[in-house]
Amino acid sequence: MTTQSGQLYIVATPIGNLADISQRALDILSAVDWIAAEDTRHSSRLLQHYGIQSKLLALHDHNEKQRAASLLEKLQQGQSIALISDAGTPLISDPGYSLVRHCQQAGVQVVPVPGACALIAALSAAGLPTDQFLFIGFLAAKQQQRLSQLQAIPAGVGTLVCYETARRIQDTLLDVQQVFGSERELVLAKELTKAFEHFARGTADDILQWLQQDPKRCQGEMVLMIAPTAKTESEISETALHTLQLLMAELPLKKAAALTAEIHGLKKNALYQHGLSLQQK
Repeated sequence: MTTQSGQLYIVATPIGNLADISQRALDILSAVDWIAAEDTRHSSRLLQHYGIQSKLLALHDHNEKQRAASLLEKLQQGQSIALISDAGTPLISDPGYSLVRHCQQAGVQVVPVPGACALIAALSAAGLPTDQFLFIGFLAAKQQQRLSQLQAIPAGVGTLVCYETARRIQDTLLDVQQVFGSERELVLAKELTKAFEHFARGTADDILQWLQQDPKRCQGEMVLMIAPTAKTESEISETALHTLQLLMAELPLKKAAALTAEIHGLKKNALYQHGLSLQQK
């Protein structure tokens, strides 16, 4: 395969299982003049596994702004570059923004080569709503900043997704519980695509207890997902309200609200409150 001169390829690499790389990604990594990697030592293992010998250089958070200009110059000279991160899709909570921005402004073609992404992999198997979600990257390391971040998230944005380190996960779960309450459903995905992949589900307290049962569970890469808030009374559909009114004509309000909630996937308390308002009219 030959690459077109002067192109920057954004190449997704495996997040754990080395088999999760596309043939297109392998072809491009083999053909480019340079591979810009977040950690050259880490990426060398992947490249050696597949016998890729393209020249490596480092591009990480601490040198990206300075190095972007020199990489842009290489691209303008007709050389091709593949950008990879330690794992997954570059720029998704990983370096690359400054380089891509420079290239777009200079008219250099930027080509995505899609593949693994921990965010999408976790969401796809979590069993939480995926029609709308908000990815907030890594939360702050300090508790007060972390609490402020969580408190600033508006209601109605769908499932919340963040990356978290093993060292901070227990503190973060306590903060999530403080901000969103003790009943909110969470899913913690860890070690995705690896031998000890696991999805822990439940409240913040449930997952904390699961982690504390075995110190080894507080190891590895983690994706934390927080279920969206329950629909409010104003968000209850006309169809659900009609169901509630029909059932109220035949059943006690508590039972009618519970059945309507089960049929339409809503919280019974909001329906019960709405039923009370109907009875008072």
